[in-house]
Amino acid sequence: MARTRGRKANPEGRMALKEHLREARIRLVKSSVAVVAGTVVGFFIYNPVLEALAAPIQELNEREGRSAALNFDAVASPFDLLIQVSVFLGLIISSPVWLYQLWAFITPGLHAKERRISLSFIAVAVPLFLAGIYLAWLVLPNAVRVLTDFTPGGFTNIITVSVFITFILRLMLAFGIAFLLPVVLFGLNLVGLISGRQILKAWRITVFLVCLFAAMAAPGADAVSMFYLAVPMLVLFFAAIGLCLLNDKRRARRNAAREAELDATADSASTIEGL
Repeated sequence: MARTRGRKANPEGRMALKEHLREARIRLVKSSVAVVAGTVVGFFIYNPVLEALAAPIQELNEREGRSAALNFDAVASPFDLLIQVSVFLGLIISSPVWLYQLWAFITPGLHAKERRISLSFIAVAVPLFLAGIYLAWLVLPNAVRVLTDFTPGGFTNIITVSVFITFILRLMLAFGIAFLLPVVLFGLNLVGLISGRQILKAWRITVFLVCLFAAMAAPGADAVSMFYLAVPMLVLFFAAIGLCLLNDKRRARRNAAREAELDATADSASTIEGL
């Protein structure tokens, strides 16, 4: 991507395909190193995190008097689960790093002022990503309770740990990514790839796609998790549309001022030539 020191020589921030690929590789390596470091940290906090993830099943036994248990179905399952949960924790812990690398790769050609504005992406994206995961954590007990309500009387819920943890991780990851989408949408508007009016005109299809994504992303068949995912996404999407419209107005004023300055310069040059 375009380097800051090359802005004067390359004002549009353009690069050859080879340079794009090299920059992508560098940012991918940095992100991978951060994820690996976060995974190591996740390895050490694995046990308390696993106990917290299994809490909804324990509540079914203690508070509601049901018979439910988590079981490993293979010899290597505990190790596989350790790796899976540690990597997921690594993604969460390293999210400021890989989100920044992603943003820096997407927005290479911004001007200095826009770059300062774009730094707010990390300040917004990381809390939103974590907020999505936290919301999934709040939804989880209700989702488990609703889904296990379909168990007939006299039967026991013997749940495979790998299946249950995969269910939880998918739920959290879906919520986290869903909360990032409006920020990415504003980022695309910031670099001029899409306008706020274009998004606003398609608000009906946007609402439909958000609901469709919520239905597909929510790993359970219950409407509770879908509702908890769809409503915040719609709020964030329409907030992003409002920010895009404001940014479009700011860009239009800046372009108008630039054109007026160019016209004034041209008029001055014509006057000098006429003397």
